[in-house]
Amino acid sequence: MSGVITIIKDLVIKAQFDSDPPSVNELVVINNGFETQLLVDHLEPGGVALCLNIRGDKRITKGMQVDRTNKSVEIPIGDITIGRIMNALGDPLDGQSAITGKDVVMKDIFKMPPRTTDFSIGSPEILETGIKVIDFFTPFVKGRKIGIIGGAGVGKTVLTMELINNIAKADSGLSFFSGIGERIREGHELYTTLKENDLLKNTVLFFAQMNENPVQRSLVGVSATAAAEYFRDEQHKDILFFADNMYRYIQARNELSTILDQTLNEGGYEPSIFSDVKSLQDRLSTNENGSITSVQTIYVPADDTSDPAVQFIQHEMDSIIVLSRKIAEQGIRPAVDLNATTSSLLTPDIVGERHYLLSVQVQALLQKHESLKGIIAIIGENELSIADRTDYAKAKKLIENFSQNMSVMTKYTGVPGDFFSREDTLKSIEEIVV
Repeated sequence: MSGVITIIKDLVIKAQFDSDPPSVNELVVINNGFETQLLVDHLEPGGVALCLNIRGDKRITKGMQVDRTNKSVEIPIGDITIGRIMNALGDPLDGQSAITGKDVVMKDIFKMPPRTTDFSIGSPEILETGIKVIDFFTPFVKGRKIGIIGGAGVGKTVLTMELINNIAKADSGLSFFSGIGERIREGHELYTTLKENDLLKNTVLFFAQMNENPVQRSLVGVSATAAAEYFRDEQHKDILFFADNMYRYIQARNELSTILDQTLNEGGYEPSIFSDVKSLQDRLSTNENGSITSVQTIYVPADDTSDPAVQFIQHEMDSIIVLSRKIAEQGIRPAVDLNATTSSLLTPDIVGERHYLLSVQVQALLQKHESLKGIIAIIGENELSIADRTDYAKAKKLIENFSQNMSVMTKYTGVPGDFFSREDTLKSIEEIVV
């Protein structure tokens, strides 16, 4: 049941077990007086366990004894966690007491619930976000996934905070937020916003910001997902799951792959990137017990949307909202690229005939606007035909119509935020298009 440390390399520690080696994802503890925890990443021939130093503890030397625990990473789950902030290991980050008590359940974050396929999802339920561009182009459907894609500083986190503020207020379900490798400032702003709007009472938060080591950054999304599964399956709650940022999850896995001396794939990412992302996304699903509706931001490195990691995460989403730096520079907020934003849920069966036909008309006008911009730059708008000038003017009005003030930015700008019902959004578009 015990081994000995043979090699220490940054966060990677090798331990030799002469008999009964640990299992993958098992926690082992170093007998150094501090109970330092290691997570077994994989096993090598000869009883060698390759482990990850979860907390980055430096009080480790070669020759120390390592003891098996026969369990994996377990986090506290239960009503007591609502309104609390935890790290990937379930430790509180809000300065309050440890999460313990008779009602607390310890959940293995790697243990997946049994798959169920023999249930009926029922008719789709649309949740109103109050944000025109989302409600019109990417309807927020219960139990589905929305991805918000964009480079640094184009408003991904602000849009996510606005969605939390608007949807969580109107929805009776439970909200989860997983902060993966983002700025500490943004995490603090989110916590303050939730507290000021009295939303902490329905929210569970997990954070591993960019100051944490890659082990915790790669685990925090898994921990938050495991917690969401518990409330969905055991308490039959509908879950709103927000993740900021899914690309940082891949980035953390990539860092681990590098220190583990693994050969990268053709795209320059860890060899198991696709299975890692797929496994996590499959757990954010709906079953007969309840639903998990997720909003995930996806950072685009160097504004390159063709990046293989970005492309793969997109394939797991039902709707994609693309934020553009060019549009942000024009002062339009939210800075959504209306031509690149897509949704597989924008169908007559889900949004209705009226909404669907309007979307077809709007997309046609926006595409025509894009094609006419080059011509106008050469000959001027006055040289266009009357029909083209009319359509171009309508498209400009539509673009302006989809811009709105965010409630979460009011304390910085002094401008009250806007909230539009889906009916108001459709009426405002009909006034321009029809």
